[in-house]
Amino acid sequence: MLIEAVTSHGPIDSKRHNELLELFNKVLPCLVFVTAFPDRATMAKYLTEISWETEVWVAEAPTHLIHFNGERFIGPYDNT
Repeated sequence: MLIEAVTSHGPIDSKRHNELLELFNKVLPCLVFVTAFPDRATMAKYLTEISWETEVWVAEAPTHLIHFNGERFIGPYDNT
C-alpha cells in the first residue's frame, strides 16, 4: 500500500498515478494508492484531480475508505 498525504504532495492525480505505477512495476505485484486528507473540506478542493483506481482516506472518518472506480471492489456488501 502506498499512502501520500495531500499536504505533502497533493492528491494522487492521473499523472502521479502513472508515475508511481511505472516506478513500482517490478517491485510490488499489486499496489493500492491512497491519498490521505485531514477532512472532507480539504478533499473537496482536490476532488476533480483524484485519479481513478485510487483510494481516499479522510482523518475525520478514519474507519472508511472511498474508492474511485474500478471493478476490483465491485460486489455486494456482506452485512452479516
